Amino acid sequence: MKIFHLPDTIRALAFDMDLTLYSNDEYGQYQIDKLVEKLGQLRGLSFEEMKGEVEEKRKAWALSHDGKAISLSCILRGYGIGMEEIISWREELFEPRLFIQEDEKLKVTLEKLSNSYTLGVVTNNPVLVARKTLAALGVEAYFPIVIGLDTCMIAKPHKTPFVKFSESSLCPPETSVSIGDRYDIDLDIPLQMGMGGILVNGVEDVYCLPELFKRCLETSVSKQVRR
Repeated sequence: MKIFHLPDTIRALAFDMDLTLYSNDEYGQYQIDKLVEKLGQLRGLSFEEMKGEVEEKRKAWALSHDGKAISLSCILRGYGIGMEEIISWREELFEPRLFIQEDEKLKVTLEKLSNSYTLGVVTNNPVLVARKTLAALGVEAYFPIVIGLDTCMIAKPHKTPFVKFSESSLCPPETSVSIGDRYDIDLDIPLQMGMGGILVNGVEDVYCLPELFKRCLETSVSKQVRR
């Protein structure tokens, strides 16, 4: 876990979904591979050929954007695939219950966090897939806000999904924290907006958040008392 910034007052937490609220590299790679395979079928290329092209696109983007990463949805858009079609592919191809199970430790973690903060998900998957994932984990009840690819019709990294999260949570960016496993996709823009940012290495780091925020609150109170 790496903390980039935490606001003095925290009211809302915006979680990335995949490889943040669960740790399953097999499912993470499966999602990428199925979209690459679908694109290859449309373009008359084998999976390996299409995978190679996509990797070259990623490398070229990083070279021309100071090493930053690009989301797969943005790459698909570059091939002329419409957002509605990308959403349809993801809804058709992804079934979280085949890969992930209920997480009792995550339930306990989110129960603690939900007592103090408004929780939401900001994901590049459609809302349907996000809610299926939350249901598979057994934590859907803790997330009143789900901002998906079909909510704003634009993928992270982009300001719009995080603006929508702030509007939905009724919490301004400077009182919110974005939590995710990819700096360029999940944290860079939120930090520019004044949000907090925490880079996690999977759900194991998420388990530690209640204690982290408790310590931060105690430190903040201690500073105010000394003043």
